[in-house]
Amino acid sequence: MLSKELVHEIIATVLKYGGDFAEVFVEKRYTNTFEMKNGDLENASSGNSFGVGIRGFLNTQAVYAYTNDLSRESLLNVAKRVGEALGEIKIKDLTLNLTKEEFENKHIVLLYPEDISKKKKVDIMKRAYHSAKNYSDLIKQVLVRYWEYNQKILVANSEGVFAEDNRVRTRLMISAVAEHNGVMETGFYGPGAGMGFEFFDRIDVEEAGKLAARTATKMVKADPAPAGKLPVVIANEFGGVIFHEAVGHALEATSVAKGASVFAGKLGQKVAAECVSAVDDGTIPNAWGSTNIDDEGTPTRRNLLIEKGVLKGYMIDKLGGRRMNMEPTGSARRQDYTFAPTSRMTNTFILPGDSYPEEIIANTEYGLYAKRMGGGSVNPATGEFNFAVNEGYLIENGKITKPVRGATLIGKGYEIIQKIDMVGNDIARGQGMCGSISGSIPADVGQPTIRVSEIIVGGRNK
Repeated sequence: MLSKELVHEIIATVLKYGGDFAEVFVEKRYTNTFEMKNGDLENASSGNSFGVGIRGFLNTQAVYAYTNDLSRESLLNVAKRVGEALGEIKIKDLTLNLTKEEFENKHIVLLYPEDISKKKKVDIMKRAYHSAKNYSDLIKQVLVRYWEYNQKILVANSEGVFAEDNRVRTRLMISAVAEHNGVMETGFYGPGAGMGFEFFDRIDVEEAGKLAARTATKMVKADPAPAGKLPVVIANEFGGVIFHEAVGHALEATSVAKGASVFAGKLGQKVAAECVSAVDDGTIPNAWGSTNIDDEGTPTRRNLLIEKGVLKGYMIDKLGGRRMNMEPTGSARRQDYTFAPTSRMTNTFILPGDSYPEEIIANTEYGLYAKRMGGGSVNPATGEFNFAVNEGYLIENGKITKPVRGATLIGKGYEIIQKIDMVGNDIARGQGMCGSISGSIPADVGQPTIRVSEIIVGGRNK
C-alpha cells in the first residue's frame, strides 16, 4: 500500500518537527450497497477509496491529519505540519526498526464480495423481500438493503509497529411495514458478519425476512403498553443494545480518561449485581465487530469488563492509555482514514448465567417482555437512557400473554445493571452500527435473556 521506506520517512518527518510519537494509517476500501423497495432495485452504488491518516502525540496531546494525495511530497508535507503543530520536543536522529507484525488470521473469507456477480446479490435480496411480503396481508411495504465492503489497512508507528489487516463485512437489512385500521408499525432485522458472500450459506435468508414481518404484524394489532415501574424481561441478541449504549460507552477510555464516566476510578469495586459478568471480545472469528488488530496495530483481545458484579477493566486506546497511565487493550477503532482512532467497543455482551428463559418468564408474575429492542438515546456521561421496545409482550402470572406496543425503557445504565436479578443461558449476539467521535463502526451487541427487577416503562396504559 505504501513502501516501508516511505512510511519510515513520514514517521521521521513528524518527529523531526515535534512530538514524541508518530503513526501512519493507510486504508484502501471497496464498498458496495444496494437498496430494494417493494421488490424493485431502486439504488445501487459502489466505489473505492484510498487515503492516509498521520497522527502525532506530545505527551497527552494529539494532532491528526489525513489526505488522499498519496504523492511523497504531499505525505511529507502533511507529516511536517503535524509535527509543527505539536512542536517543543523534536527528534532529529530517529533509529526505527519497522518489523512487519505476523499474526494468525482468525477471520477467514471464502468468497470475496468483489468476485460475486450483482445478480447473485440481488437474488438474495429478492428472497428476503418475498419472504417478508408474503408473511401476511398486513405487510404493505418492504425495504431490503445489502451492504458489503473490503477494507485493507496498514498501521505503522514510531514504536516499531508495522502491521496489515484485511476486514470484509457483509450485511442484509430488512424493514417491513404493516398497516391495520390506519395504524402502521415497522419491523426490522439486520444480520451481518465479518465474512464474504459465504455469509448467506450460514443464515436463513427467508427466516430473516419473516422476523422483520413478524414484528410489524404483531405490533400493528397490539394494545398500548402499560406505563410505570415494572419488572422487565429483555430477550437475548439485540437486547444487549442497552448494555452497549448505557454501560459499554461509559467503560471506554474516551470518557473514563476525562473523568466523564460514572465508572471512572472504580476498578475493583462492585458496580453491578453479582449475576452480571460482561466482556468485549474482538477476537471472535468472523464476528461483525472483530478484527485481527485494532486501528493502532495492537492485536485485539477478549477484555473482561465486569466479573460477578465487580468492575475489572476498561477499553483503552494509546492516547487514552497515556492519559490513564494504563496499557492499550486493542480497542482503538475508527470509521476510516478521515477519523483519528479512539477507544471503542467490538463485540460486547453480558455472559450467560444458569437460568432457562422459560424459567425467567415463569418467575415473573407481572411485567413486560421486551422481545426486540429498537433505537434510543443515551447520555454517556450519566448513563441515562431511553430505548424503544420494537416488539413487546405482557407477562401475566408467569406467562407471556398479549402483544403491547409503544413501550420505552427509561433509566440509568449503572442503576439497571445493579437490578438484574436473573440471567439466562441463551447467549446470542446481534449486529449494529456504533456511532462516536471516531465515526460509525460495525459492532456486535449481545446478552442472554435477562430480568431487571424494575425499570421505568413509558407507555399509555396505567
